[in-house]
Amino acid sequence: MKAPLIPLNEDFKWKLLSEILNVFDLRSCRQILTKRGILPLQKSVPAIKIVLLSMFFSCEISYAIRELEERESLRTFLKISSVPNEKEIYGILSKFEPQQFTDFVFELLNGLCPKRRSGSRSIIIDSTDINLNLNWHAKKITKESLENKEYKWGHSTHRGFFIGMKLTLALESQTLKPLAFLINEANVSEPKIYPEILKELKRRRIIKAGDIIYADRGYYSYENYVISVREFKVVPLIFPRKNCNFKKLFNMLRYPLKIFDSKRNTEKEIKFYKEIIAKFKELISKWKEFRSVRSIIEDVFKLAKKAYSMEDLHRYTRNSVLKYCSLAVLLVGMTVNYGINERKELQAFSE
Repeated sequence: MKAPLIPLNEDFKWKLLSEILNVFDLRSCRQILTKRGILPLQKSVPAIKIVLLSMFFSCEISYAIRELEERESLRTFLKISSVPNEKEIYGILSKFEPQQFTDFVFELLNGLCPKRRSGSRSIIIDSTDINLNLNWHAKKITKESLENKEYKWGHSTHRGFFIGMKLTLALESQTLKPLAFLINEANVSEPKIYPEILKELKRRRIIKAGDIIYADRGYYSYENYVISVREFKVVPLIFPRKNCNFKKLFNMLRYPLKIFDSKRNTEKEIKFYKEIIAKFKELISKWKEFRSVRSIIEDVFKLAKKAYSMEDLHRYTRNSVLKYCSLAVLLVGMTVNYGINERKELQAFSE
């Protein structure tokens, strides 16, 4: 039996949800929604609030709607006078493209979270499984049968074999603010995803020359070290594998020939590349000291999965998963911005 959704002023979780939902009544938030075309507001805002309520308490949207219909206190809490039915909510959300949701989420978080300080930024990158709730134990599902599907068989240390997709998230290490995310098929390897997430960070004008990228050994490849330095001018602290040949790797790290373009300040460019390579050599020599920095993203994933209903999704298209993940990233970003950003706090809130 599910617990009733009764707002309690003294309960911390309800206080946090109140802070999150109140943002949607701010003029600045509604301006962003309008800018991104998530209209009309009188329909889209209640629909988003109800979905966030269901995610926050790990219940179906249909259950959240029933509770809203039965409880005036809950309608008052969400500031909703008329409760849409389940079909209306899915109809409203299906009208919008996933990119509209993603752009809205990150523009809102950029306005709410602390601004980037001057100097280099440290960014943590990691991936996790997105399990789609398909009953593959009852009916055998082969790789061949999924050829034309947007989800695939995958394997993770956390879950073992699963059918679904893969979420890759980039966080600012100092604040745990979400910066970008990608959704891939479950069988895409991390080394292939690494340049994709860097391109997404660059597209969003987040990554800057001299930034440090933390990633575990799942993203390891000589090519990814080289791409990081040559194409993105960042310091790639990708944790090495035991068989890493550092002499070979260091010999591969050369500045690109394009810096000799007559329009460039060649000496300045060479100096900058040398500084990045020197910083990389310094950090990679003591990479074990940074394992605690990178591993905190695992607690963020646990927050999304355990606290915000990302453990098993009842969504089976890439577009619907992207929209749902956008809202999960929003909840995570608002939660850490609220002050829950230490390891013990994240773990306690996820349980």
